[in-house]
Amino acid sequence: MTHDGTEPTPPAQAPDRGVRRATFAVAVVAALLLGIVLGAVGATVLGGEDAPAPARSPATAGATSPPDPTPATSEPAPTSTAPAAQLPAEGFLGTDGARIVDSDGSTVVLKAVNWFGLETETCSPHGLWTRSLDDVLDQIRDVGFTTIRLPFSNECVGGAAPTSIDENQNPALAGKSTLEIMDAVVAGAEARGMTILLDRHRPGSDQQSELWYTDAYPEQVWIEDWVMLAERYRDDPTVIGADLHNEPHGPACWGCGDETRDWAAAATRAGDAIGEVHPDWLVVVEGVETMEDGTATWWGGGLADVRDRPVDLAVPGRVVYSTHEYPESVYAQPWFSAADYPDNLEPLWEANWGYLVTEDIAPVLVGEFGTFYESESDRTWLARLVSYLQDGGFSFAYWSFNPNSSDTGGLVQDDWVTPQQEKLDAIAPLLD
Repeated sequence: MTHDGTEPTPPAQAPDRGVRRATFAVAVVAALLLGIVLGAVGATVLGGEDAPAPARSPATAGATSPPDPTPATSEPAPTSTAPAAQLPAEGFLGTDGARIVDSDGSTVVLKAVNWFGLETETCSPHGLWTRSLDDVLDQIRDVGFTTIRLPFSNECVGGAAPTSIDENQNPALAGKSTLEIMDAVVAGAEARGMTILLDRHRPGSDQQSELWYTDAYPEQVWIEDWVMLAERYRDDPTVIGADLHNEPHGPACWGCGDETRDWAAAATRAGDAIGEVHPDWLVVVEGVETMEDGTATWWGGGLADVRDRPVDLAVPGRVVYSTHEYPESVYAQPWFSAADYPDNLEPLWEANWGYLVTEDIAPVLVGEFGTFYESESDRTWLARLVSYLQDGGFSFAYWSFNPNSSDTGGLVQDDWVTPQQEKLDAIAPLLD
């Protein structure tokens, strides 16, 4: 989701509810026959909108291609050959099937809220111009959230100076760099028993990008910044992981084999680079807008192709898939006007991303969902989504704490203090 009140999530078509299944490759049979002919003993064969355009279109024309990527396989095997998952170090999180787990193997559900600003031109969390960091963190904790999804941009963590902080209310932040302000948010979360999920929301502070790289911020910079952050927080379990790139869309594809736009392959490269320096971080991989069969959903929302092409990292048990879901007020997707709305919502969610949990494939984080909560359609949508998430034990991150998202508003009013109580009541079942 965009966050400064300037651009909506783009139009798209409803996702296909069918899921294609891969067939066994002839090469596997051939390999078995060859093993028999050669007399091999004990050989094992491994599965190996008609609508307005966004107010600002992300600029990616002529973007620099990823440097020396590992080509993606165009015909993935039907089953993963990834090694068995391993529990994370003490204090950190990992995955086991569809569960996020702690170092003891106990299930953990992330109950998060998005607090944006570190990715914008202010390079600081919004609202600190009128409140103290401690006050904001206290309110987030007291509502019942346990995690903050904290967006940032490469521009901001790369040295851009933070602004828009009331130093009278935040004297400890005076003269701090963006990274030092991030440190302060992390320390404040730790003091309250909360955790932080870092979200690379934008390359530059001006707008989102369709792909994970641009001319100004090529893949190398994207990966290097993630490695830098992984090293910075290596010994701090307050920071639980990396949401690699916010809302891949446009030409971004999943497992198509085109190294310039194959998001699944790029996520693997970045995830493995992170794992080399911080093997105990969760690696959060969002979906794509357009799936392999041509159907589409929200930016970053399409995960139907994960079944045939999972992201397998060198460090097993670390991948969490993430989707974004929004109501009709953000964009009138076709399913909202279907005759069977709202009964069509659960089957749609199940086919697109819910199956990953239902079939015990991998955990899913609904990394953004939110609404102004004004129309009957939006209220119905949120009630259905809250029920679906609660029944499935999904992790989630509400968009947003900030009131200054023009698409959804926030959980506080424009004074940055007064709660939006109706919204809080609507999501309260998730925070129990």
